[in-house]
Amino acid sequence: MNPAQQRELFAQAIVTESGLEQRDEFAQTRFDSWLAFLRGLAGILPDDRQSIVIIDEIPYLAAADAAFEGALQAGWDRYLSRKPVLFIGVGSDLAMMELINTYGRPFYQRAKEMILRPLTPAAVGRLIGLPPAEAFDAALITGGLPLICREWHSGESVERYLKRTLADPVSALLVSAERSLAAEFPSDVQARRVVSTIGGSGARTFGTIAALASEGAGPLSGTSLTKALGHLAEKRLIGVDTPLSTRAAPKDKRYSVTDSYLRFWLTFVQPAMPLIERDRSDIVLRRWRERWTTWRGEAIEPMVREAVERSLGATPWELSAAVGSWWPRSNNPQLDLVIADKGPVATSISCVGSIKWREKAPFGDRDQRALAGDALAVPGVTADTPLVAVARTKVEAGGLAHSWTAEDLIEAWR
Repeated sequence: MNPAQQRELFAQAIVTESGLEQRDEFAQTRFDSWLAFLRGLAGILPDDRQSIVIIDEIPYLAAADAAFEGALQAGWDRYLSRKPVLFIGVGSDLAMMELINTYGRPFYQRAKEMILRPLTPAAVGRLIGLPPAEAFDAALITGGLPLICREWHSGESVERYLKRTLADPVSALLVSAERSLAAEFPSDVQARRVVSTIGGSGARTFGTIAALASEGAGPLSGTSLTKALGHLAEKRLIGVDTPLSTRAAPKDKRYSVTDSYLRFWLTFVQPAMPLIERDRSDIVLRRWRERWTTWRGEAIEPMVREAVERSLGATPWELSAAVGSWWPRSNNPQLDLVIADKGPVATSISCVGSIKWREKAPFGDRDQRALAGDALAVPGVTADTPLVAVARTKVEAGGLAHSWTAEDLIEAWR
């Protein structure tokens, strides 16, 4: 859509959605630039009462017209700022929105940034009416996105929700990710290919991602993969993690999809779309049952680490500043939870732990013994380093300095 069409749609929205007295006359005017459009808009805003102007998809407007940012700055300085108006610019491309308000850009220091984050697990639980463990399940599936959460009936189990929404080809659960990816990567096939590989297969290392992304779609060069990973990281669609310990390990990077809903969709929904289109959501649901607990056990870890970090004030390690995980190049052993004085390279390790997110089985003595043995592989850990544990239901092991359950973790957001 070209800038002229964008301005025309904006003018139509003013006619249908606003109560401005001169809106019809404004919509009949053809503006040859965004500056002219904003000047005209300021002209019909009232002087004696407050008004709100919201412009959505700012990054796309800027991408379509190189003069947009300059016009926004001039339109605000010369016209809109002189009216009692609250001006809100909205965009889903976080990197681009942050760039607009940086030094050297026309709109620098003219706006206050506000990031609207997804609903927390506690908020998801309250909205749907679920207990803590099930609230975390719902947060993993929906990503805390309100549009998807609204489809979830109050008190509905995970399986019942999926049975219903997987059978609906226009449900938000099925269509939201596809629309988001199409908007983010309208022509970047490589980035779409890479994020699908990471989210759908669980591949986390550079070599594994390159190998799997090349299957059936032609070779993906190291240069192309590096570019795609950088682009995805810039858009915050993937996270780039390094092991947390007292020894730097910059070559042991691991990549993951940051949005749990997108990760769920890439794993369970995208590959199953042909089945869903043939009205065989029953097969999709059966495949979900077979993989759910294994997938959940890994997918929950970033959410658990965030909750633990928020909960440190109630522990002996309240001054610790970094919560992460650790792995060697061989990936064996892996420590789910490392709490340290700082990151990515710590001076001292406060404690290390394990996350066992089983349906019913508790974290037991066998888990504790395995943790104690694996922990000594982490640089900076000694036999005196405290051990901690996280379980979905309950912890029944001795020798632990601290533990959390789903019920404890949900309190981190309340």
